Amino acid sequence: MRLFLVALQFLTRLPVRLEGFEPAWLNDCVRHFPLVGALVGGVGAVVLAGAGHLWPAWVAAVLALAATVALTGGFHEDGLADTFDALGGVVSRDKALAIMKDSRIGSYGALALGLSLLLRAALLAVLATRPLLGAVAALLASHAFARAAAVGVMVSLPYGGDAEHAKAKPLAMAVAPRNFAIALGWCGLLLLALAAGGVDLPRLLATAGAAAVAAVLMHQWLKRRLGGYTGDGLGATEQLAEIAVLLAFTASF
Repeated sequence: MRLFLVALQFLTRLPVRLEGFEPAWLNDCVRHFPLVGALVGGVGAVVLAGAGHLWPAWVAAVLALAATVALTGGFHEDGLADTFDALGGVVSRDKALAIMKDSRIGSYGALALGLSLLLRAALLAVLATRPLLGAVAALLASHAFARAAAVGVMVSLPYGGDAEHAKAKPLAMAVAPRNFAIALGWCGLLLLALAAGGVDLPRLLATAGAAAVAAVLMHQWLKRRLGGYTGDGLGATEQLAEIAVLLAFTASF
């Protein structure tokens, strides 16, 4: 429970208060990132369902997206923009890391952020026109699986930035494989719960596969350009995996 609360405090704007703090907690709390993701997705699902009774599907979709962004403080969106600003052009590793630290947003970051928000809103609008169970499942799975994808990148790569100047130094240390195994366990439990609730199992497996593909592609990109992951790279991984899961959920197959 303590590690879950640390993860909740780190990934959201919820006012979580803890007695004391150990740096190792932040490193180990990544095992519960998918659980926090399911919570964020659940909030989005409640807003999508409620708003869908009052406004058209596209309005409900934007409100649901706004709710999840507000809950996380745009944490992952910031990482997406910084990553594309740094890696969108052809620059050296050191220059890319310097760009990531710059608080200003450039054309690559603005384009990536704008297209991400537009695509996610469009996909949620599609889900808002479908049976509620599917929409709820898609939001829960997209947020949970996407955060597991980020943990997978952490486990499979070393830290690629300057660990001494990392904003969250414990996350710049090696993440134990057991933490990724527990994160996958949360995803497995969610998948089984959704399947038991009547969600199409092949589609659920496709969404898990989509998140895995996004994680592998980000792993290769970060490894080639930076030699490892950064916090911004993890945010970009979450965002791209989230989109991949929503695309799999809404695809016709």
